[in-house]
Amino acid sequence: MTNVHYTQLDSPVGQLLLTADESGSLTSLSVPGQKGGRTVQPDWRPAPELFRDVGEQLAAYFAGELKEFQLELKASGTKFREQVWDALDSVPYGSTTTYGEIAARIGASRVAVRAVGGAIGANPLLIVRPCHRVIGADGSLTGYAGGLERKLQLLRLEGQLEGQLEGQ
Repeated sequence: MTNVHYTQLDSPVGQLLLTADESGSLTSLSVPGQKGGRTVQPDWRPAPELFRDVGEQLAAYFAGELKEFQLELKASGTKFREQVWDALDSVPYGSTTTYGEIAARIGASRVAVRAVGGAIGANPLLIVRPCHRVIGADGSLTGYAGGLERKLQLLRLEGQLEGQLEGQ
């Protein structure tokens, strides 16, 4: 079994729980109350030194100074989920896309949009893999494992939704 290293960082969206493998590749980023989020396990090893670069990049992101993370990510999932997650990585800062557009990017049919939504909801790397940039086809905010209020906060940070979706 591989060792899980972790640290916790404060952020404007709550305390973040980060995990990494032995090489220092980021394997998850969870927020409090996240659907499917991770929690510290007894056999995990605290290793804040492994996360120095991640912490610096997150601080710059929350300060509005970083538009694209340059991190070694290592999330494992099914081939389909990994295709969806790779597509998320190509959604630029300050823009949004839809579930249907993500499905089209990976060559999935319109019928697969629900499966795409499931894969996005299972994204283990919130914030750094920008699932918060995926919205409904009608422009509405839709599910976010970290909670819609956090999704709204992240989109506003990136300059989206100025005056839009206030009621959501």
